[in-house]
Amino acid sequence: MSTMTTPPPAEPGIPQPEPTCRTRSDGIRAEVLARLGRPAELYRVTVAPLWGNRFRVNVMTGSAAGVEIPNSYYVTADDSGTILGAEPPLRKEY
Repeated sequence: MSTMTTPPPAEPGIPQPEPTCRTRSDGIRAEVLARLGRPAELYRVTVAPLWGNRFRVNVMTGSAAGVEIPNSYYVTADDSGTILGAEPPLRKEY
C-alpha cells in the first residue's frame, strides 16, 4: 500500500501566494525566444541539460504531425537562466 502525503487544502477565504518560482530552463527558453524572435509556427523550445551550466536548446516549428528544428544552440546559463553565452550566437531572426 502506498502512502503519499499531500499538502492540506487551502482554507477558503485566505488568499494563497502565486508560485513565483521559475526554473532555469524556463529562463533559458524565454531568453532564447526574446533574442531570436518567435517563429511563425513555433511548436516547442526544448532545453536539455548537458553538464554544469551548459545546455542544448532546440527551437522546433511545425505541428505534432511534423516538426522541424530550424534553430539549435549550445548555451551557457547562470542559475536563474540568464544566458551567458551561445554557440552559434543568438541573433534576431523572426
